Amino acid sequence: MAECRDANGDTWEIYSSNGWRWRRTASNCVIVGASSESYVNKSDCVANAQRNGMTCNPV
Repeated sequence: MAECRDANGDTWEIYSSNGWRWRRTASNCVIVGASSESYVNKSDCVANAQRNGMTCNPV
């Protein structure tokens, strides 16, 4: 799993679950966004998360 924290305190996670998925968790630990599908390539998953507002780089 890779994760990062953006400027407003939200945590972005890139994880493997029958493919690659992303999840955005607010600073109060509530999940506020997630991928609606899984991706074969991790890079495609990261690109989709970026289109949905991720500004940090998951490591």
